[in-house]
Amino acid sequence: MKNTSTFRQRMLAGDKLVGSFLKTPTSHGTEILAGAGFDFVVIDQEHAPFDRTTTDIALLAARGHDIPALVRVPGPEGILSVLDCGATGVLLPHVKSAAYAREAAALFRYSNGARGFATSTRAGAYTGVPMWKHIGEQDAQMTFVAQIEDPIALDEIEEIAAVDGVDSLFIGRGDLTAAFGDESKEPPAVIRATERIAEAARKAKKTISVFVGNGAEAAWLATLGASVFVLSSDQGFLRQAAVQGLRDVREKV
Repeated sequence: MKNTSTFRQRMLAGDKLVGSFLKTPTSHGTEILAGAGFDFVVIDQEHAPFDRTTTDIALLAARGHDIPALVRVPGPEGILSVLDCGATGVLLPHVKSAAYAREAAALFRYSNGARGFATSTRAGAYTGVPMWKHIGEQDAQMTFVAQIEDPIALDEIEEIAAVDGVDSLFIGRGDLTAAFGDESKEPPAVIRATERIAEAARKAKKTISVFVGNGAEAAWLATLGASVFVLSSDQGFLRQAAVQGLRDVREKV
């Protein structure tokens, strides 16, 4: 489990990591993306039909292929379950304040934190890991990525970035675009917000995570300091390949 156990370390070191969202509640997307060479996956409980059982199956597939798996949970109440099931960490949406970030960060840690203890879980090898070994490993490995996607969060962005336990700021450009209501191709307010979030992360020495649709977006965001890139999704890749394949056949027959 080298890749899984060192993911947070590599993220904090600024290694360039490329992952993708999983939207389809099966094990297959996890297996395919792992085989393709992606660095990690993000199981999306917020905007896809993953429940506790299907999340557990996807996490089992991730563990089997040693690909780190974050879970985007709907809220803090989902953190304990996915960590117990073997997630490498969590992408928490709508982090709007430093107080909310601190409350959530405590849920990732046993020592000086508020994570409920159990080793009767996949994370604890079903009681196979001694108590203090489990606590030490989990506290060192669990990753907290705070998604910044609400204009109100910009009022406290420096304070949010500085919260101990927040490992990375994920810039939610889609929600920011919707919130600002500017239908232009590159809304100035979203660009300014993106730059401000990135600056706060750099100042706090926190990793910058982003969603990208292509290499050009990734290259621009890398100039702002981004090092963790979530590229499209399993469904996005399926649609892209399906459209291209259909077009190719229709053009030739």
